Amino acid sequence: MLKSIQVLRSKGIEISDNECQAACIAILLHDIGHGPFSHALENNIVENVHHEDLSLIIMDKLNTEFDGQLDLAIEIFTDTYERKFFHQLISSQLDLDRLDYLHRDSFFTGVAEGVVGVDRIINILNVKDNQLAIEQKGIYSIENFLIARRLMYWQVYLHKNVIICENTLLQVLLRAKSLVRSGSRLFLTSGLEFFLKQSIDFNTFSSKEECLEQFMKLDDDDLMTCMKEWSYENDKVLSYLSNTLINRELLTIKMSNRPFKEQEILQIKNETKQYFNLDDEQVNYMVFTGLSANRVYNEEESNINILTKEGTILDVLDASDQFNTGILSRPVKKYYICYPRMC
Repeated sequence: MLKSIQVLRSKGIEISDNECQAACIAILLHDIGHGPFSHALENNIVENVHHEDLSLIIMDKLNTEFDGQLDLAIEIFTDTYERKFFHQLISSQLDLDRLDYLHRDSFFTGVAEGVVGVDRIINILNVKDNQLAIEQKGIYSIENFLIARRLMYWQVYLHKNVIICENTLLQVLLRAKSLVRSGSRLFLTSGLEFFLKQSIDFNTFSSKEECLEQFMKLDDDDLMTCMKEWSYENDKVLSYLSNTLINRELLTIKMSNRPFKEQEILQIKNETKQYFNLDDEQVNYMVFTGLSANRVYNEEESNINILTKEGTILDVLDASDQFNTGILSRPVKKYYICYPRMC
């Protein structure tokens, strides 16, 4: 953030020290509402609530403790500040968070196709009509960014093993929640126990101080510790699914460009029921279907603006001489079914 602000200042964009500080606070805190394992359990620990809603609650709490020093940061975060480009640096189709995680994840996964010229993109940032824009000379860097994002999603973020692990983790949480609420005594950390024993929605979370305190206790270790214990539970569903994650003996997955036929799903469920001696409720935790979808560029969101040499603004799809608009903006969908190994 500091480097991007320095670049904009060098191009004559007036940015006060107060705005700079607020923008840095906003980007540092914009994901603070993530629970354990990030997006995997979103909407399920605090039910039907996006992590940014939780981030705002936490930022409001901090703002009270710091006597209003986060006022401007919250305006930028919620896109109510008049200088819109600050929010676009934090949340847009070319925000600094995306540049950061593509660069980071490409390095740590060894997927070279995800490499993007982060420094180059930051150096060609500009502002026109209060909107963040990319100078036309850098359009090829933006094309590379969009292609890299597409490749990283299907090779890393939506890789079949990621889909299996994230969805199995969700099924583990749902099964544990069902057992706890039906009276079973499971090993639980205090924070996880709080959220599994009761339904916490946005209104409850925002009105009760205890909810925030318990949520801030949670991290990945809560679930990992519990799953280690749950792998020895008498409940065959919870123990089996916990073991698949703890021992990396993952479920089988089939993927298709079309939805699976009901008859195929029913056959797999029946085979699983017979093999593991399950009832109709139990098998739904062990055999599940879903849809993974990704769109490289969403024209319904804030655009990636290209600042031409003549000083006009064009959408990147209109400015590019290479991209096929239909391919970039069309969602790619892949259907999947996961089920236990029966051998």
